[in-house]
Amino acid sequence: MGTHQHGHAHDHGHSHGLVHESIKRSRAGLRAVGLALLVLALTAAAQAVVFVASGSIALLADLIHNVGDAATAIPLGVAFGLRSARAERWAGLAVVFAIAFSACVAGYEAIARLIDPQEVRDLTALAAAGAVGFTGNWVAALIRTRAGKRLDSPALVADGDHARADAYVSLGVVASAVAVALGFELADPLIGLGITVLIARITWSSWKTIQRG
Repeated sequence: MGTHQHGHAHDHGHSHGLVHESIKRSRAGLRAVGLALLVLALTAAAQAVVFVASGSIALLADLIHNVGDAATAIPLGVAFGLRSARAERWAGLAVVFAIAFSACVAGYEAIARLIDPQEVRDLTALAAAGAVGFTGNWVAALIRTRAGKRLDSPALVADGDHARADAYVSLGVVASAVAVALGFELADPLIGLGITVLIARITWSSWKTIQRG
């Protein structure tokens, strides 16, 4: 009888004295997802302003992708909030779907602009927007990858790899501004199409990361 009481007291102390590891993991995951969302939302907002001024299809492709990337925080945040491995896996698949969808939209816009070319304006701001995209994605990648490895989350690691690749994709916007400034107007939709191909590769890479998880 005494043994039973001692065990009960021991369990009681643990339930109130310590925070369960799953709760710690959930909180850490939510912090990483939320911080990355804030960084990418600010990045996309800055790029949206420049797109209105410049009309660059390369920037639009990058902007669409960054908005989709930021939106992946929603299913990942829900999964960490539920503390469910199954929900986390589904969130990873949602990330892959969002990347694939952004590739389709960006590709459509690039082809449309090739068929019906339009002038690209405000090249200095365009190059700056590409630099902002690179910085924002690189910071988001660091946040997601470090948290993903620490928390052993394939979905978060895949999202980090995705953001890192996006950082290099954003440099394509800078290249577009330089090429148009040199007189090659079609460089903008062609680079937008190239960005689309890179996004498709990112989709495949992220899919393989989720499958390994």
